[in-house]
Amino acid sequence: MGIRELIDKTQEYLPSETVASIEDAYEFALEAHQGQTRRSGEPYMEHPLATAMNVADLQLDAEAVVAALLHDVPEDCQVPLSQIEARFGAEVSKLVDGTTKLSKISWPALEEGGTRQKTEAREYQAENLRKMLVAMAEDLRVVFIKLADRLHNMHTLEAMPPPKRRSIAQETMEIYAPLAHRLGIWELKWQLEDSAFRYLEPQRYRQLARLLAARRVQRESFIDLVTGLLRVELKKARLKAEVVGRPKHIYSIYQKMQRYTSQDKRFDDIHDLLALRVLVDGVTDCYSVLGVIHSLWHPLSSEFDDFIANPKPNGYQSLHTTVMYQGTTPLEIQIRTHEMHRFAEYGIAAHWRYKEGPKKKKDRRFEEKVGWLRQLIEWHRELSGAEEFLESVKTDIFIDQVFVFTPKGEIKDLPLGATPLDFAYRIHTDLGHRCIGAKVNGRLVALDYQLRNGDTVEILSSKGDKGPSRDWLNPHLGYVNSSHAREKIRQWFKRQERTENIERGKQLLEKEMRRLGISLRDQEKLAPLFRYESLEDFFAAVGYGGISPHQIALKLAVQEEEPRVVAESGPQPVTMPAGIKVLGVGDLLTHRAQCCHPMPGDEIVGYITRGRGVIIHRKDCHNVSHEDERERLIRVDWGHMDQFYPVSIQIEAWDRVGLLRDISAGVAAEKVNIGNVSSREHEDGTTSIRLILETRSIAELSRLLSRLEAVRGVISAARVLEGVK
Repeated sequence: MGIRELIDKTQEYLPSETVASIEDAYEFALEAHQGQTRRSGEPYMEHPLATAMNVADLQLDAEAVVAALLHDVPEDCQVPLSQIEARFGAEVSKLVDGTTKLSKISWPALEEGGTRQKTEAREYQAENLRKMLVAMAEDLRVVFIKLADRLHNMHTLEAMPPPKRRSIAQETMEIYAPLAHRLGIWELKWQLEDSAFRYLEPQRYRQLARLLAARRVQRESFIDLVTGLLRVELKKARLKAEVVGRPKHIYSIYQKMQRYTSQDKRFDDIHDLLALRVLVDGVTDCYSVLGVIHSLWHPLSSEFDDFIANPKPNGYQSLHTTVMYQGTTPLEIQIRTHEMHRFAEYGIAAHWRYKEGPKKKKDRRFEEKVGWLRQLIEWHRELSGAEEFLESVKTDIFIDQVFVFTPKGEIKDLPLGATPLDFAYRIHTDLGHRCIGAKVNGRLVALDYQLRNGDTVEILSSKGDKGPSRDWLNPHLGYVNSSHAREKIRQWFKRQERTENIERGKQLLEKEMRRLGISLRDQEKLAPLFRYESLEDFFAAVGYGGISPHQIALKLAVQEEEPRVVAESGPQPVTMPAGIKVLGVGDLLTHRAQCCHPMPGDEIVGYITRGRGVIIHRKDCHNVSHEDERERLIRVDWGHMDQFYPVSIQIEAWDRVGLLRDISAGVAAEKVNIGNVSSREHEDGTTSIRLILETRSIAELSRLLSRLEAVRGVISAARVLEGVK
């Protein structure tokens, strides 16, 4: 690859006078990187040149191509930005600066490490996402260059050591591929996903690649056959169309296989392994082609999507249909115009075409397509906490959408999993606050109903100032699943009387600690954990929903994981197989006390027995507090926890048919096992149900208890501690 190839590519869409600036940038970068090599051993200049080629593939303007060539010069060659600005202009300098800043961002994987490490990684991710969004808001070309840069890095990842390869592949899959998807750049998205998948799941990647290669000849001959048949039929209908086979990419096939495995289907059942694409001149022709296809082959009604009438949030438009060829072989077909196809491949980047004249005009259609980004930036100005910000971005950018209708027929896009409450808050904040019910397709539904594509939603509202319910903020109850709605509800409670919020916060905290069986003798330590200066500010935040009781349980669990400081001269903790660290004692068997059933998150103490090793009790266990031989008590901490702990739960509820079934379903939904069940009926129509559950931690228990309390008829659900005073 050389500069001539880059010039030829840019001249396909840029005016000839831009060639000089691109050649100048190449010479400047070549001189700056002189003598530098990459880890693979190739000259360093190969990387900026490949990045610029990727940018040219997106047909971005000359400034973006120049910036791609220069993007590593300030960082790696210590060339000041002022020098770049003097030679190439302020716009190029700004793009280079923005790309350099994004290059410093790293994304620690959230699933690695303990609870504390995950919390820190989440906060770090949030701050980096904030930086990326700011860069996007200022100039989207910065992110395009960064995606092009990442694509070449993924193609040369083999030179990196294995841990680094996996880390880079993980952040590519979690951050950059979804970002390319949200920007509609399919051409970058699939390449990033396939490259990342190759390093994250090497064995499955190779297995799938072999499967595809083994059937390649058979697949291609079939595509040639159906392509010929369809061309003949379209010619008879006097429709001018381009019919081509559509390649399927390895990671998308893997995702489809994962879904099919859960449905007990096989590799052969994947519909879109065999796929066609039909390109036409106009929208009317798209529907005419669809009619020809459906008259030729029988369509699968459940596999049809009209993304022309209902475009995706990233602007994607196309008709998708799956038909049965000769009644036996499923065949997926996409129908779109040439303009739609270009946008499908290059997304928002397709709008960076050269405009005539010295100044680029504002593209109204482009502004509409990035409206989601402008709106997102506005919403995030209202968000303060890192947790809220990360949740918001990952909800609003990095997941799929559903499209629903208002009673007047207007289309609204919402995050996948959105509820009628999310819809109400999307229409208007006051409508959300006053919502008392909802109808979907004319039927009354619960407020936690998850909306589906094509639903028509009508919100029932009170006439007065009702205000939202605090239960809507409970993430385990599923009433709201969009960050926008959640933040509006928090703001409403924040505006209420401070005294009322403080009192409500105390009540919520006491309830959560009581049902988890945690004693909080020293509440003052909670405020600093959440970076509040006073306990009253902390209680107020709990009261208006800024902090949930579940978050408090998570923080307390993190505190219990933290290693205690031990004097260097003293004995060091020894990690036991059961996940408990015993100070100064090695090779001792540990058992959990049956009187108080301690679990991760509880404060614990060890009791040295004669012949049974160390028995682990809660610190407030009755048997420990009345122990005469205090020298038998030793300090212990929770070590690495990756096992299940039985815990006793007491549920009080109004008796009804199906109660136990609904409780069992709630427990199963949290992937928790029930070890034992017993129940006792009372004369007043209530029942007491005792469950022995196998949980991993206090945090998981908190989430489970919230789900159980949401079951119809349940009055309370709490942990039982027989041996605790």
